[in-house]
Amino acid sequence: MQNTPYNRRNNEFAGDMAAYMRSIAQDNDEMIARLKRNLRIARREELTSRQAEVLRLYYDEAMTMEEVGQALGISKSTVSRTVTRATTRLKRCLRYSL
Repeated sequence: MQNTPYNRRNNEFAGDMAAYMRSIAQDNDEMIARLKRNLRIARREELTSRQAEVLRLYYDEAMTMEEVGQALGISKSTVSRTVTRATTRLKRCLRYSL
């Protein structure tokens, strides 16, 4: 195998590309702020109270699905279905947010 400056075993190329991509990348802080704002609005206005509570416990409080189910008196599979439906609804609402 030839020893070229940029081969698979040489990470210099990957480092150069990463530095180049950072230098030409646009600042996306404004888009992220808009997405976070729209997510807060969508969670408040588009989700049912049960979906909002399940997402709060699962994502914000970092509880497992089993723990969420025990806290709310529902089964783990119901928590799973609720999380799936709520995240699908939020994705649909935020699709054009950016």
